[in-house]
Amino acid sequence: MTQLSYAKGAVDEPLLEKTIGQALRDAAVLWGDDLALASRHQGIRWTWTELDAEVDRVASGLLDRGVAKGDRVGIWAPNCAEWTVLQFATARIGAVLVTINPAYRTSEVEYALNKVGCTFLVTAARFKTSDYIAMLRELGSEKLPMLRNIVVLGGEAQEGFEPWEDLRAQPDAARLAAVDATLDPHDPINIQFTSGTTGFPKGATLTHRNILNNGHFTACTVKFTHKDRICIPVPLYHCFGMVLGNLAALASGAAMVYPSEAYDPKLALEAVQAEGCTALYGVPTMFITILAQPDLADYNVSTLRTGIMAGSPCPVSTMQQVMDRLNMTQVTIGYGMTETSPLTTQTATDDPIEERVGTVGRVHPHAEAKVVGLNGETLPIGEQGEYCSRGYAVMLGYWDDPTKTAEAIDEEGWMHSGDLATMDKNGYIRITGRIKDMIIRGGENIYPREIEEFLLTHPAVQDAQVFGVADEKYGEEVCAWLIARAGQGLTADDVLAHCKGRIAHYKVPRHVRIVEAFAMTVTGKAQKFEMRKMMEAELVR
Repeated sequence: MTQLSYAKGAVDEPLLEKTIGQALRDAAVLWGDDLALASRHQGIRWTWTELDAEVDRVASGLLDRGVAKGDRVGIWAPNCAEWTVLQFATARIGAVLVTINPAYRTSEVEYALNKVGCTFLVTAARFKTSDYIAMLRELGSEKLPMLRNIVVLGGEAQEGFEPWEDLRAQPDAARLAAVDATLDPHDPINIQFTSGTTGFPKGATLTHRNILNNGHFTACTVKFTHKDRICIPVPLYHCFGMVLGNLAALASGAAMVYPSEAYDPKLALEAVQAEGCTALYGVPTMFITILAQPDLADYNVSTLRTGIMAGSPCPVSTMQQVMDRLNMTQVTIGYGMTETSPLTTQTATDDPIEERVGTVGRVHPHAEAKVVGLNGETLPIGEQGEYCSRGYAVMLGYWDDPTKTAEAIDEEGWMHSGDLATMDKNGYIRITGRIKDMIIRGGENIYPREIEEFLLTHPAVQDAQVFGVADEKYGEEVCAWLIARAGQGLTADDVLAHCKGRIAHYKVPRHVRIVEAFAMTVTGKAQKFEMRKMMEAELVR
């Protein structure tokens, strides 16, 4: 009988049936005096007891301002202790945390906040080249009609914005307990934006049960305990940071260590050495830059044993070096998507090296995976098809978008990834390509259609095709081919000027070509794979 590409994860350990707020209470009881959070760039160190108390203060402050269960609260900031406090405080009162990419510019943040009806926003004053305060003032109440409160991080006073310190209220234990009694693990608790091939980002809506359990089973896979310390240089607005980082720590008692606001290889190494970190997270690009540090040998990384590499395919040579030079002999590879909380497969710490470098592991506990053909049939072992997953980790749906939800999740509850994969006889899964033409640049998922639609807003652009080209540093870079309108002068510099400050930096095309025509099929469809081939040949010359 033919073995089919279907696997089901272990179910011997039950799912956690509690809210994130309850899990934090439990952590404070179990590991109260242990380190919970070290935000090195802020000089903040909290135990689980202290973190729990800080979360109560901010949760009370939110309640004082009329934030209720189900209300959407945005966070637009780089990695910091307040980010995590707000993550847990919103969960404690049943508000829905909306995570905004720190790289977003005015048009993107306007869309995100309005799409999900954010009434409350916590923002940094600025980050890198982005002046968030100026952007929010530019948008104003006319363009953000539902937004009632804006709280700004940092000690600097900003006219018209409430300081974070004022949000920290005297906790009312009875009031918080009463709110807690109304919450359910199946309630939505987080909206994360994931771009769509049709243009605008979609809000993947996740529950306590989705993300708390994903953090828990990830922690189990890498064997975290309260003695572990996780170096988290990946951004918190991604599932990678907030679930595999923060919630894996919450579920196991491990400490969260933030080396810096944004990724810096030296600061990550300094954090590992100073804090005695046992785990380090990153996308392959991050590990490549860490390994490239000329003084790597001067850092003490002997405490490292494990970590997670995810976000894009990892070169075998990089994986081997991470194990050899960073002492991460038990490093794991994870695969998933925002819509599945995120991980549905992961390698084990004791998997053979060939499986750890060549596959994305086997299916997680309480999840199912299959590889299907064009007609939805489950394919025989070894045949390439679309990877699908099902189980507790699948999102509720895209916020206020039943059509897109139905396109992604079928009637039997299977989430269709759009990724091509194979499964072997032992259940190991290999991701072999993408059905959609998504670009993965250094772990950032970029959808060409979104950028194309933006480029078409330039008055001199007649048509646009955006695709990925191979790049040594980031894995892929964004390339745009544009056809100018008749009689219009258009240069690459014009295009870049149009993008600056209006779309996130990682979406801005690295390579721009003004062309007479695109590579097309006989039926008039653009052939991006042909354009990619031509572009890569040109770049090699």
